[in-house]
Amino acid sequence: MTPPRSAFGASPQGGAPSGPAKPVPQLLLDESGSLDERSLSKLKWRCRRGLLENDLFIERFFRHHEATITHRQAAGLNTLMELADNDLLDLLLVRTEPQGELDSLEVREVLAQMRTAPQGASPFGLDRQTVPHP
Repeated sequence: MTPPRSAFGASPQGGAPSGPAKPVPQLLLDESGSLDERSLSKLKWRCRRGLLENDLFIERFFRHHEATITHRQAAGLNTLMELADNDLLDLLLVRTEPQGELDSLEVREVLAQMRTAPQGASPFGLDRQTVPHP
């Protein structure tokens, strides 16, 4: 039996922990306060998930915010990626709200961006302009 694959084409990083927590990669800032290219690449790698639904939210977030992701947003994403897939999906679908240690400004900021489809985008990650109309 093959392991599940994420929409990014690789084995998922998320889900229930099966051992000691993996260290969160250190993120570097460039002069403008946004992430440098290497840190952004590590963040994307860290954000791969086992549920397609989560991947769709994450891919849309990167597609629309990749060029402007700040250190604070990266910290919020890293915190969210510590969650099990189903817990993350519950947050993204507004079934639950962040509580306890998860309830931070960074997490709420990123969660709001991930929950909100940019103008002209469908909730499934396809831009309306790319979908043919009958």
